[in-house]
Amino acid sequence: MTQLTIIGAGAWGTALATVVQRAGNRATLWARDPAIADAINTRHENPVYLPGISLDPTIRATAEVAAALSGAEAVLVVVPAQFLREVLTGFAPHLSQGLPLLLCAKGIETGSLKTMSELAAEIAPRRPVAVLSGPSFAAEVARDLPTAVTIASRDTTVAEPFAAALGGPRFRPYLSADPVGVEIGGAVKNVLAIACGIVDGLGLGDNARAALITRGLAEMTRLGVAKGARAETFAGLSGLGDLVLTCGGAQSRNHALGVSLGRGESLAAALAGRRSVVEGVASAAAVAALAAKHSVEMPIVDAADAVLHRGMAIAPMIEGLLARPRRAE
Repeated sequence: MTQLTIIGAGAWGTALATVVQRAGNRATLWARDPAIADAINTRHENPVYLPGISLDPTIRATAEVAAALSGAEAVLVVVPAQFLREVLTGFAPHLSQGLPLLLCAKGIETGSLKTMSELAAEIAPRRPVAVLSGPSFAAEVARDLPTAVTIASRDTTVAEPFAAALGGPRFRPYLSADPVGVEIGGAVKNVLAIACGIVDGLGLGDNARAALITRGLAEMTRLGVAKGARAETFAGLSGLGDLVLTCGGAQSRNHALGVSLGRGESLAAALAGRRSVVEGVASAAAVAALAAKHSVEMPIVDAADAVLHRGMAIAPMIEGLLARPRRAE
């Protein structure tokens, strides 16, 4: 893999283009907005999603599907989870048979309750698929700060070439044979980050934050195992690692949204003016529904979903969690 196309020129897609370029390969970005593509090509910057970060002039961008895929030996799909179906449906007729796909969105599709790899199998079958997840703020990756991620596929001949195409001195991919666990971890951690932000916004303290992260990890693991994942996956980068980052990092959009809610803002006000998608909002409903489908108990996720989508006030939500029956850990 020396020529890679990145579908999606948001912060994460742009950051991954820098990773591809630093690894010595050619990166072509597809942007829905022609103005962003033009800025990347002429100013060597993504002024909307990564302002102030210089991009290598060899990174090229286009708003044309055919041009984006010209010469591509592999494709990174880096659009928000709830837009993956629409975007991949548009690209599918142009994806050659056998073209490897690396799915980089973190979420569960509302309605279908499918993971990103399940969606890809439906929309673009007969293309080898791997998934990428892990603790990775886009701006830090773009600035070439040290980062470790997980690339997972049931087929190592798919994951290993992607790891080679992206790996470098400061971007370290680890391989996994558990894409289900990696995807569940990436989706659930965003919901837990909103819940953790609410705790911080309320000023409930470090003890409460630590308890929420720990019990949230237990919920994540239960759902993953019910979906066929390995429990040990959730102790790795795409589980605990990403959860710790997203629940405490100042750059976390999901945590910041939760802080705003905890301080009394409405969901509409907390979301107003944001260009980047806060994945945990949609994922809360999807994860809660998926847990119900598999008869998995996820009280923290259910509480976050109730606040975000079912009109529950935060105070009784917190009281309800604290009043749950004591049990063995």
